[in-house]
Amino acid sequence: MGKKVFVFLVLVSILVLAIDAVSVDRLNIWPMPMSVSHGEHRSLYVSKDFELKTEGSKYNDASGILKDGFSRLLDVIQVAHVIDANFSGIDTSVLLQGLHVVVLTADDELQYGIDESYKLSVPDSGKPVYAHLEAQTIYGALHGLQTFSQLCHFNFTLEVIQVPRVPWTVIDKPRFSYRGLLIDTSRHYLPLPVIKKVIDSMAYSKLNVLHWHIVDTQSFPLEIPSYPKLWDGAYSISERYTFADAAEIVSYAQRRGINVLAEIDVPGHALSWGIGYPSLWPSKNCQQPLDVSNEFTFKVIGGILSDFSKVFKFRFVHLGGDEVDTSCWILTPHVRKWLTKHSMNESQAYQYFVLRAQTIALSHGYEIINWEETFNNFGNKLSRKTVVHNWLGGGVAQKVVASGLRCIVSNQDKWYLDHLDVTWQQFYMNEPLTNITNPKQQELVIGGEVCMWGEHIDGSDIEQTIWPRAAAAAERLWTPYDKLAKDPRKVTGRLAHFRCLLNQRGVAAAPVAGPGRVAPEEPGSCYRQ
Repeated sequence: MGKKVFVFLVLVSILVLAIDAVSVDRLNIWPMPMSVSHGEHRSLYVSKDFELKTEGSKYNDASGILKDGFSRLLDVIQVAHVIDANFSGIDTSVLLQGLHVVVLTADDELQYGIDESYKLSVPDSGKPVYAHLEAQTIYGALHGLQTFSQLCHFNFTLEVIQVPRVPWTVIDKPRFSYRGLLIDTSRHYLPLPVIKKVIDSMAYSKLNVLHWHIVDTQSFPLEIPSYPKLWDGAYSISERYTFADAAEIVSYAQRRGINVLAEIDVPGHALSWGIGYPSLWPSKNCQQPLDVSNEFTFKVIGGILSDFSKVFKFRFVHLGGDEVDTSCWILTPHVRKWLTKHSMNESQAYQYFVLRAQTIALSHGYEIINWEETFNNFGNKLSRKTVVHNWLGGGVAQKVVASGLRCIVSNQDKWYLDHLDVTWQQFYMNEPLTNITNPKQQELVIGGEVCMWGEHIDGSDIEQTIWPRAAAAAERLWTPYDKLAKDPRKVTGRLAHFRCLLNQRGVAAAPVAGPGRVAPEEPGSCYRQ
């Protein structure tokens, strides 16, 4: 008998867990599931031929989403270590042979409000031993795979993947249907591999909407086939995304259970549009907001949204509408003349612009998300298919849902990642339903979003600015309210463990100690930083 097999059998016979003490002492799953039960002293060990079984599943996986998800699972639980155990001498009663996944719905369309629930069980015995995962949809199953990955540890003594504390039973579903992260590719260009890494790390923490703030004042990096000169507003010819690139991002995200919300921010934040089409500017000296008096402006918006509808299949499109300084319209003679002709002042023109852009979006099958200024200024005029995106501060969500509109919470004092002085504890304790007690109004808060604005962020520092603070918000959005810690100190160790797990998976998450994007203070264990 080889030395490794002998050691293995001795350890199994006395039921000792050969894993890091941090993992023994507490339940290290993030975000915390709705319901978890587990054993204490028995472990299983993942077979070298660990397999995926799908008997009884209604989902045929023609697109390979489950197969690819299972392959990624194997990669992340191995965390690049070499599995070098001698499996021939291991008692099959402690070998986990595979994962049996049953998906109860054949469809794999990803859309807002799909069922993301799952039930995961890992037995402590069997002939043979298989874990079981059941979900209504393939996307619930993907969440179950993420949770299973966090039950696994690499055992350095035996050089094998171990599942301690069996049996496990996890019953889980998200608290909110919309759990978002915004990235900004206008202030700094983000290369495609960087965006894909962000998407991967979102899946690890069960976030499910990538809000792509594609364009802004500074640059217009995306190809728009209907108006090909728009991307003349890119920083350079190499800092661009083709339309095929956008489709690839959407597909890559969808296969991980993540919707992509595309944003064009109108009428403000749009100076870059006029690089390719100067007539979109009120004048050469007064370049934003977009020219409300020019029919071409709305033709371009229509063309963009028509092109978007071919790629961005999420139910919603984001039309911005924030921080609109209308003085440019008053200062431009032909716009001022148009306002007089239509008996509008500048604030009425702002309303006209936003509502007309909404009508165009609705004609392409979208529901609309607008920043909160639109609600604050003319909320009763907005389409009833509008979701108001709160960012300025507290109390807005309460007013939005009282009016019968839906809301997404991103208040900048707690959920803006570029605010480096905001700690993970503040991210964790930010409650989207603050002062909203009516159950029907609570349902109108569809979720929340953390925002990674790009003025001081590019591919060199985006990951450590997002993580682990975004994970703190992710648990707030996923976990049932009564399971959330009332004191963030109670989850510090578990979040530190998740941050170390992200590092092990190649995600440059910053230490938990300190505010955003800090460096380690001194030598020491990852779990203590």
